[in-house]
Amino acid sequence: MTITKRITLSALAVLTLGTAAPAANIDGPSVFWKISMYGNPRALTSGMEALAEKVAAETGGKFQIRIFYAEQLGPAREALDAIKLNAVEGAGICNFYHPGKNPAWMVFSLPFLPVPSAKADMYVRKRMFEHPAIVADMAKWNALPYASGLLPQYEMMGRGEPPLTLDDWAGLQVRAGGGLGDAMELLGATKQTLSAGETLTAFQNGTVDVAAFPYTYAHVAFKINEEADWYTANLSPGSSECGWVLNKTAFEALPEQYQALIWDNRDLVLETELEAYAAQDEKNIPMFEQTLTKIEYDEAALDAFRARAGKPIWDKWVADNPGFDAQGVLDAYLGYAAEAPKD
Repeated sequence: MTITKRITLSALAVLTLGTAAPAANIDGPSVFWKISMYGNPRALTSGMEALAEKVAAETGGKFQIRIFYAEQLGPAREALDAIKLNAVEGAGICNFYHPGKNPAWMVFSLPFLPVPSAKADMYVRKRMFEHPAIVADMAKWNALPYASGLLPQYEMMGRGEPPLTLDDWAGLQVRAGGGLGDAMELLGATKQTLSAGETLTAFQNGTVDVAAFPYTYAHVAFKINEEADWYTANLSPGSSECGWVLNKTAFEALPEQYQALIWDNRDLVLETELEAYAAQDEKNIPMFEQTLTKIEYDEAALDAFRARAGKPIWDKWVADNPGFDAQGVLDAYLGYAAEAPKD
């Protein structure tokens, strides 16, 4: 045998060994899932990416989950439609992109809900994802609530003169959905319900003056901070639910061991998200403080805002939703918040 042949065969042997399929802890068929998502990879998507890695590792690569970003599989507002048509096996959705499709989910966007910490928020949302009304909203679209996006409290970033008092919000065009948008309207602002991907363009062309996003990761993920002049640091009017739902038909078609693998790793998704948000805050807050004007309101002003935009908007939401037990959904949320861990 020539030296060249020996080298070639040796290299082939190394290549074969290096590309051998990983050992599987869970045996099963080959499955490929497509998950639809808007925007680019970011802290919000870190949990599902961790799940995809875990599932592939546990099955020796037989069960593959791929997230398709930037609305490659369809518009963000039509993700539930895609699930109902069995075009995708799952999606990241935002409740306020399509409030009519998920009316009970709009409870997550009510302002000033009393959740004192990220861990408490995780407890509440895990419990709420099992609530009959939350489940029923998704059942209409052949979807299963899977894991919350655990979005942090929203804060505002804007261009031009900063609103140094709450009265200064009058006349501003604010990107904020659901009850958060309603709260800003009580300050005299005009709410704009745009998708995250649409907001930067609107911000740049002046259609929107202020963008409300989960603080701090989303402002950076969608490049709002690159165009902004100022930000609020303690308005904290509430959050939303931009979480993950699965195709019910696709999930039920999985063998039981794959179903268990997906369902038993919901905490992996949630905990990875929280870690990613915290890591982003460590980087982003110093950057914001160095490059933008920081706006903080005194406690008297915040108390007045909460009084005007808290329970009154909760009560209006209940009255505006006679098609389901909206009061029961709100009561469940408040009950879980009361019993949630305090640290």
